[in-house]
Order: sequence, then structure tokens, then C-alpha cells
Amino acid sequence: MAAREVYWHLPGFCYFKLLNQVIINLMKENPDKFREGYRIGSVYGTFPGAIWNGGRVVFGIAGKRDIETTLKTYNSKGVPVRFTWTNSLLQEKHVHDTYCNLIMRFADNGLNQVLVNTPVLEEYIRREYPNYKLISSTTKRITETGGVLGELEKDYFLVVLDYDLNHDEAVLKAVEPYADRIEILVNETCFPGCQKRSEHYAQQSRLQLEFDVNTPYPCPNKSSLRSFAECMKRPAFISNEEIGNYIDRGFVNFKIAGRGMPEDYVKESCLYFLVRDEHRDFIRGRVDSLLKQLRSAQQAGARR
Repeated sequence: MAAREVYWHLPGFCYFKLLNQVIINLMKENPDKFREGYRIGSVYGTFPGAIWNGGRVVFGIAGKRDIETTLKTYNSKGVPVRFTWTNSLLQEKHVHDTYCNLIMRFADNGLNQVLVNTPVLEEYIRREYPNYKLISSTTKRITETGGVLGELEKDYFLVVLDYDLNHDEAVLKAVEPYADRIEILVNETCFPGCQKRSEHYAQQSRLQLEFDVNTPYPCPNKSSLRSFAECMKRPAFISNEEIGNYIDRGFVNFKIAGRGMPEDYVKESCLYFLVRDEHRDFIRGRVDSLLKQLRSAQQAGARR
């Protein structure tokens, strides 16, 4: 494996906030127990209730203090927060949303990032918030070589590869000259080649816009086991043994999926990809212990 820095992008900066904090801190405190050269490139997701959010619907609301505290938690460690502004049904009227613009103003410090997939929002962000790094989202479902190359010709910081292309040698070879601007999703649980994926993204976008908390999506994948062990059997999965080959070819940005998944799925994904094999049990124990301590402290604070 080439000696270079490799960036990992973790899910759920709000929902998995405690887990992400623990992982980031342990990597700093125990660098010898994590894989050499690995860094946290960003934490992605949304503040609850933001209508620009896409991919996975997230309901609720975050107050000003919560937003500022969460941003500081990551940014103070040099970790960018990346917003999943990938709602595929946005119109011009939605770009003026007060809450989403409030979030953007609070996070407008030149470090943070935005995932996009609709021209109307992308153009608005480029105009009103030029300090943000923009990233082309996998939710665009671009599955042909020409389409991927077209995205790379645009002014995107990164382009997230559709995970159906993870092992497509023709595509990988074609984009290799831009490898350092490609981000690869390594542990998706969705069925390969799912014909309903774009429809599902659109449905999640509609639910987010309409604050519809009661309409499920008849996903054919929903009834199957969604564990990390099962994910490892999927064709799109990239193992640790394979990742070295990607890195040697210049691919240095890898995304860990997990929005909408149980915390244990994200934890085991992080342990597998980030931690050296011989230290995994030790780090798992530290993660579990620290999470327990943090949650106990939260509960104690809530009772005061």
C-alpha cells in the first residue's frame, strides 16, 4: 500500500454524534492501533428537519445552540461537517428556507462541505455561500463512464461514485486520472443494480419536504438482514484486502454508509475499516466503555 493520507467520511454527524466523537478521539489518542495514514475526512448528514436533506429522511428540529455546539464539536478538531443537501424534489421556492439558510450561515467558515444533486440548490449555494466545498452526490445515480467523467469536469471538490461501479474496472480505469477527486462508498447494504433506488430517493425527498412521518416505502430490501456481516457479502462491498489496491491507484476518499442504520452497524464498519486487525477487540471495548460513560453523563445532566 502506498504511503499516503487516506480520508474516511463517517455518517450521521447528529444521530451518531457520540460514536463519531469517540472514534475521532481514539484515532488521535491511539494512532498505533489504527491503520497508517487514515484520517477522518468529514462527518456527513443533516440537522433534523432540514427540508434540503435527502437520501434518508430525518425529522425533528435542532435549536441554535445545538447547531453551534455540534459544529464546534467537529470543526474544533479540524473535521469538516458535510451536509446532505440532496433532496431531489427541490424547487426555487425551497432555497429560501429559513432553517436551512440558518444552518448554512452558522457553518460558513470555509471548512464545511455540501453534497448536492439538484441544479437549483447548487446554483443558489454557489452564489450565496461560495466558501463551501461542493460534492456531487451518489444519489444522482450516474452509472455510465461518460456521466462520471462529466461530473469530474465540473467544479466539484469530490464526486461520489455510484456503488454499483465499485468493482467496474472499465469505469475505475477511466476515472483513475481523477482518482483523488473520487469518493467510494464501501459498505452499502442496498441490493446491487436496484431498479427502485432512484424512486426511493425521490420518496424520501417528498417525505422530508412534507414532514410526512407516517408513509413507509415498500423497499424489497427492507425485510432482509441489514447487518455489517451481511453487508460484507454484497457485490459492492470493498474489503480491507482490496482497499490497498484502490489506494495504490490514487483513490484516497472512502465513505462509510450508515444513515438510517443501527449504531452497531456503523460501529462495526468503523472498527473493520479503520482499526488494525490485532487491535480491533481492544478498540471495540474502549468504544463501548466511552459511549456508556458519555450517555450516563448525558442522562445525569438531563435530570438536573
